[in-house]
Amino acid sequence: MNTEARTPEELETLFEDSLLLRDRQVLAELFEDGAVLVVGEERPVRGEEIAPLALAMWDGEQTYVADPKRVLQARDLALIVSERGINVVRRGRDGFWRYAIVHQSVGLKVIVRY
Repeated sequence: MNTEARTPEELETLFEDSLLLRDRQVLAELFEDGAVLVVGEERPVRGEEIAPLALAMWDGEQTYVADPKRVLQARDLALIVSERGINVVRRGRDGFWRYAIVHQSVGLKVIVRY
């Protein structure tokens, strides 16, 4: 599976696909070094802990759907707001986007009004 996101929106789709396919390796490659993942009230995790937590949280009844409601981009940095979270992504020197911060609310919706 391809891990090269050319846009922040494409990164969201790759994240959804990697969770659906349960692909730990691809999932890990979507995050930059030093990235952080926070799901619900769980403690923040980094590095090798990201893929196992993501796969555990979005399993069974809890699924991740790539449905960004708003993407705000400033050069190589973007903020993605969805119904269930807020993500910060960064374009690397290779030109591909990766997650820097993922903050998701499992089971709760973030109210987004514009």
